[in-house]
Amino acid sequence: MTKQTIERAALIAAGVVIVALTGLAFWLSYAHLAEVARAHGLGHATDRMWAWPATLDAFIVGGELLMLRAGLRGRTDWWAVAITAAGSVGSIVLNVAGVTGTRDAAAVPLLDYVVAAVPPTAALLAFGVLMRQVHGLVADAEPVAVPVVEIERDTPPSPVAVEVSPTPRPELRPAVASSLVICGGHLEIPAVPPRPRLSPDEAREAIEQAWRNGLSIREAARVSTRSASQVQRIYTGLDADRGPRPVPGQLELSTA
Repeated sequence: MTKQTIERAALIAAGVVIVALTGLAFWLSYAHLAEVARAHGLGHATDRMWAWPATLDAFIVGGELLMLRAGLRGRTDWWAVAITAAGSVGSIVLNVAGVTGTRDAAAVPLLDYVVAAVPPTAALLAFGVLMRQVHGLVADAEPVAVPVVEIERDTPPSPVAVEVSPTPRPELRPAVASSLVICGGHLEIPAVPPRPRLSPDEAREAIEQAWRNGLSIREAARVSTRSASQVQRIYTGLDADRGPRPVPGQLELSTA
């Protein structure tokens, strides 16, 4: 597994986790705001009760998308920042404020407020991370345009006149062709007749004699009029039966 494959798998896994976290956090925040709306005047209208949280959470989504667009253009959209901040702060405040309900605020445990504040905060952060990943993918995919700078000269270059004196062209003389003389050209070269092919016994004897004389395989093949592969096989058999073949110039000792 290559490094690029591991990075791609990690990016895909992180994207799935971030999308799931964003959806879950928005759903928890949205559902709690709907309960707040039901307890404070919209309990008789179910459709309006579920539509009311969108007036806050939609600001977060819209602001984050506008900030993504501004980031791709390389600038800062302060309106998008303000919209995202207003939606996020309003969602967190209303989620926390809706914890008390009809109870006394002093009797509500602190942990209830923390539980109510976690979903909108997580939704804000998760959606921001998701937009950051999208911005990175889009920015890496687009090639960077390099501006071409044209340099204009204030004054055009003045032409320079240079007088060149004519150079006399040397006269070409024809080369003197000398007659080609070949030594012994009048003599006839006799044809070399091909070497007669030895019989199998004669060839075997010639190869053994060449082995005893320490000739190479190529020389033995020429003397015996046989192929080098055949001489190689006979040499190998002789080496196995009689030991290594003698080296040229080495005296061969024979035991009586």
